[in-house]
Amino acid sequence: MRGFWRLSVTELRLLGRDPGSLFFMIAFPALLLVLNGANARPERFVPGYLAMIVAIGGLSALPGVVATYRERKVLRRLAVTPISPFAVLAAQVAAQFLMALAGAAVVIAVGALGLGMRAPAHPGPLALAFVLSVLMCCAAGFVIAALAPRARTADLLGLLVMFPMIFLAGAAVPGDWLPGELRELGEHMPLTQAVIAMRESWSGTPTLTPFLLLSGIIVLGTAVAAALFRWE
Repeated sequence: MRGFWRLSVTELRLLGRDPGSLFFMIAFPALLLVLNGANARPERFVPGYLAMIVAIGGLSALPGVVATYRERKVLRRLAVTPISPFAVLAAQVAAQFLMALAGAAVVIAVGALGLGMRAPAHPGPLALAFVLSVLMCCAAGFVIAALAPRARTADLLGLLVMFPMIFLAGAAVPGDWLPGELRELGEHMPLTQAVIAMRESWSGTPTLTPFLLLSGIIVLGTAVAAALFRWE
């Protein structure tokens, strides 16, 4: 267990050294909140930005890292050490969660201290929704890494999945800002359930459906990734 946490911290440090991940998961959502939340209720935007943070990490950053480890034979070499390749993948999830948590803390601090944002009505369900959202995006990220033959392909696939999803799911912009056809399409996006779960937990009444759908997507994505993933 100690080795796993050391590996997780190492992966977090590597993730933090990536300027793209650091900017888009930490600074960018806070900047968007300042721009949009100054003239509207900030809590309207924050649940979507939390979903955007986890999507950027799980769908965009994670697949490239995992595919790079496989391409450079890192996973194969780890298979003969006390640290298994599975521990490396689990450490990726832990690193993504910690980075997403840091981004969420910055967004919430900006909203609360700078824009007078109200506290979430249901902190417990909100925390659960956040954790499930991270796991869901990581599961999808592992599927992308499993499908991609090379690291560059994984990076490209991750971006092709992540960008449409964050816009259509109502993460980057509220869903009611979208035209009717795009809004209907966004209702079928997995990330939409993350936005709904966190929005209801923040300023509404949490319902069970988005939590069940997120859990189902996690199970399905994990099963598909396990079936398709190649260690070398």
